[in-house]
Formats: sequence, structure tokens, C-alpha cells
Amino acid sequence: MGRVVMYSTVSVDGFIADEHDQPGPLFEWLTSGDVPLDESGALKVSQTSYDYTRAYWDEIGVTVAGRRVFDLTDGWDGVPPAGVDHVVVVTHRPPPDGWDPKAPFHFVNGIEAAVAKAQELAGDRLVEIASGDVGGQALAAGLVDEVRMDVAPVVLGSGRRYFGSVDAQHLLEDPEVVQGHRVLHLRYQVRR
Repeated sequence: MGRVVMYSTVSVDGFIADEHDQPGPLFEWLTSGDVPLDESGALKVSQTSYDYTRAYWDEIGVTVAGRRVFDLTDGWDGVPPAGVDHVVVVTHRPPPDGWDPKAPFHFVNGIEAAVAKAQELAGDRLVEIASGDVGGQALAAGLVDEVRMDVAPVVLGSGRRYFGSVDAQHLLEDPEVVQGHRVLHLRYQVRR
């Protein structure tokens, strides 16, 4: 089974979006370099960030996200982001009206069931869990193996927290650190 990684870009004060679900300048690092990160050419990062991020993206088989993110992105128009094969949406609601049932999206009730479905679909590849409430639920349930953060030099002051509403202590190992342009890439193993 693939490892489970909680991931997002985050402000230095721990937020992944403001109170209106807007990332503001958090993703500036994704357009501040000269190396194309994907085929679109819209994302350009430093060589260091490319080496780190591209290798990570290539390992992801499935992304787990909450219904809030799914709705905010309009379900990525039925195409999983960043070349991922499948998206598992944690939700208590059915797919939206008119949703293409052939799209590689799976609507699952509950974090444990969502991670189990994602691991089944991912095989030996990584399962990425979006940070925020869903990521925090997975961490609290002991389902996360690794925490990755792309820390942007931004203070948002308030908004959506990286770890959601986690209210218990969780220990992480010492970080692996990679410094890119306008971003600090951090990778922590979850202490068991």
C-alpha cells in the first residue's frame, strides 16, 4: 500500500486560505521561477522547487479532498489535478447533479473509508490528502504517514488552518528542508 501524505502550501502563520477560501499570495512561488512545472507552462518555479515538487507529483496516485475543495474548484471539471489518476471526495452528499459517472472521482462518506478507497486505487503510489479539515481528520485518526508543507513567506492572519480543527498533540520527526524561491519545502515523517 502507498504511503499517505498530508500536503498543501501554507502561510507562515499556518493558514491555507483566508476566511473567504481564497489563497491570496500563497501560490506566488508557483509562478516566480523560470522552469515550467507542468505541460501548461503556466506554472514556473525555481530549479530547486521543480526538482522537489515534480518528483513528489509524479509519485501521487490518488488525491483525497473534502467536498468544500471539490465545490470550490468545480470538481476540476472532472479532470483530477496535476496528473493524478483519481480523486476521492470525502462527503456526506451525493455527486452534483449532472456529474459524469465515468469521471475518475469517488464520493465516500467518512475519512477512514476515503483513505481505504484511495489506497486501493493508488496501489503502491502515494495517497495525497489535502490539508485543512479532511487532512486534520486523517492525522487525528492516525492515517497520515508524512506531512508536507510548502511554506510561503506570507502572513494571512486568519482563515482556513492547515491542520483544520485538530485539537490534540501529534509529534513529527525532524524536517527535511529544501529552500526554493519564495517557498520553503518542509517534509516531516509522523512519529508513531
